[in-house]
Amino acid sequence: MPAPIRLRELIRTIRTARTQAEEREMIQKECAAIRSSFREEDNTYRCRNVAKLLYMHMLGYPAHFGQLECLKLIASQKFTDKRIGYLGAMLLLDERQDVHLLMTNCIKNDLNHSTQYVQGLALCTLGCMGSSEMCRDLAGEVEKLLKTSNSYLRKKAALCAVHVIRKVPELMEMFLPATKNLLSEKNHGVLHTSVVLLTEMCERSPDMLSHFRKLVPQLVRILKNLIMSGYSPEHDVSGISDPFLQVRILRLLRILGKGDDDSSEAMNDILAQVATNTETSKNVGNAILYETVLTIMDIKSESGLRVLAINILGRFLLNNDKNIRYVALTSLLKTVQTDHNAVQRHRSTIVDCLKDLDVSIKRRAMELSFALVNGNNIRGMMKELLYFLDSCDPDFKADCASGIFLAAEKYAPSKRWHIDTIMRVLTTAGSYVRDDSVPNLIQLITNSVEMHAYTVQRLYKALLDDISQQPLVQVASWCIGEYGDLLVSGQCEEEEPIQVSEDEVLDVLEGLLVSNLSTPVTRGYSLTAIMKLSTRFSSLNRIKKVVSIYGSSIDVELQQRAVEYNALFKKYDHMRPALLERMPIMEKTATNGPSETVQTNGETDSTILDTKHLPSISQPASQVGFLKHGFSIQTCAHFRSNPNPNIAVITIHATNSTEADMTEFVFQAAVPKTFQLQLLSPSSNVVPAFNQGSVTQVIRVLNPQKQQLRMRIKLTYTHKGSPVQDLAEVNNFPPQSWQ
Repeated sequence: MPAPIRLRELIRTIRTARTQAEEREMIQKECAAIRSSFREEDNTYRCRNVAKLLYMHMLGYPAHFGQLECLKLIASQKFTDKRIGYLGAMLLLDERQDVHLLMTNCIKNDLNHSTQYVQGLALCTLGCMGSSEMCRDLAGEVEKLLKTSNSYLRKKAALCAVHVIRKVPELMEMFLPATKNLLSEKNHGVLHTSVVLLTEMCERSPDMLSHFRKLVPQLVRILKNLIMSGYSPEHDVSGISDPFLQVRILRLLRILGKGDDDSSEAMNDILAQVATNTETSKNVGNAILYETVLTIMDIKSESGLRVLAINILGRFLLNNDKNIRYVALTSLLKTVQTDHNAVQRHRSTIVDCLKDLDVSIKRRAMELSFALVNGNNIRGMMKELLYFLDSCDPDFKADCASGIFLAAEKYAPSKRWHIDTIMRVLTTAGSYVRDDSVPNLIQLITNSVEMHAYTVQRLYKALLDDISQQPLVQVASWCIGEYGDLLVSGQCEEEEPIQVSEDEVLDVLEGLLVSNLSTPVTRGYSLTAIMKLSTRFSSLNRIKKVVSIYGSSIDVELQQRAVEYNALFKKYDHMRPALLERMPIMEKTATNGPSETVQTNGETDSTILDTKHLPSISQPASQVGFLKHGFSIQTCAHFRSNPNPNIAVITIHATNSTEADMTEFVFQAAVPKTFQLQLLSPSSNVVPAFNQGSVTQVIRVLNPQKQQLRMRIKLTYTHKGSPVQDLAEVNNFPPQSWQ
């Protein structure tokens, strides 16, 4: 049989292929030749054939038929055969295949080989693909090599020990004595791998973490020697001595110092030294500074050191490298809750990042900008964010609009500013706002009595300019229906009143009914507004005519409204003025923005009732507890006497123990059809952080048949910018609630 071609010739031949089909044909032809050679047990060219097979495997072609040949090469006495055999084992075998167990004995023999390079091959293979069974059998051999004086073997044994610990954590204590001595090694390779091993052990075992905290002074000394040492060509990278080892040590210090005062105190000085002495002109220095910042933020560091870390991130924001700017924004977003004032100093730089061309940087800058908003800078920050909303991509508009609504609700300096801001958002990005923005703005306008004339005039002007933004049109229609008489009478004092007639107002609303831009919901708002104006305007005949036309509309919702309104005109005209009078002011407490009013019962809220597989909540006495998504909510139900014995009055208390406020809190409940449920307005829609307050809400349940009270509840809220929804079932209320 002729000698097979060499690997170099195979690579050259494959690269000459002009099409994928031609390449596949070459590969198939060569695989057939390799199979024939394997069947003939050709020992002379086995190494060459396996090497070619590995190259084909790298190209994505199947090479599983070479697994046993790899084991034969490993068993060979020649180093060149072992090298290819172990490489093939690492690429073609894993612990899911039983074949790998056949090489356990070979690896054990090679770990005790007289040649260090053969021992190194065995350590690399075990550390790459060793299963839990292999690790248990060979852990003793690895531990022996950790104690050897050979630096080449010690560094490979340390990395192999990391893999053993990951596979079999209970073997961790076996490596404890040898690991302590590794830090006294002068070889940087051994130091690096020993720090990796220490990090793995500390992350996996709290006992090891406590044990290794006494090594902090030694790690600090190693790090100090690195940054104070002179030029060393063997370890120098862009003028910095072994940055890879520095980063690893900083990462280990972060783990050791977290939550420990003594360890944190021991590393404060060296962290300050690294932060001030590291060169920032090259990417290597920036990597070390970033790790330093993360370590400072995670340990119990001094306040001055934390300010220094945030200033480093501020300098990162001015870097030309997009990756560094993104990393800085992400890190500042994590620290803004704990070091708000220090981050505020870099507000202008953060706002400038909103103009960056990179979408990832813009998104992070937007999130950080909203986190920086407070009562002192609300006007300036909203100006910048509204400008960003005007010019940003459609992908950003929904999140930006939502953030502006939340910030305005929480920090609005005045009701007029609040209304103007939300109207600006609806005008700019009305198609992207959340569904609840319309009822929230309506509630805000209703409660701002002195702003009714100003608001209806502003909204009327907005309708004349643009009717494409449906949420804006819906709010405007509602306001014109409620306060159309103020618009016509020109009672606006905040700005120059406009002269508008009743017919002009009705023309606009009728235009909305026939516009192709209007959604069915918007048409419903417009028809209701026209109906309400029948008690505020004198054009009664025109309004009757419009309403009667839509009594035969193909839109069932619009038709039903029109038929009912026609019935008001004909049969119940004496009740019409009382039914269509203005909405009363909605009570709200302890919040700047609108409080949510939700009334749900078992017949109307299909969202809650149709939910299956809900978690059942154990309710001792009258208390229901939640612990989800990193914060806790205690829902306590107190039953008090009521004049009507069939009504149970329940008070819900919600508290938040996390570091961030829980906003847009809405509590909903559903009961079976034999009950009737009424939810009163909550005391607030913001649950303060750190248990600094609670939100209360009263529930009234009518139970005429005295059945056992059962309830399904739904909690929705926004926590750290993310919407959250919880569903649960409460079916073991105390007997006094329903007997």
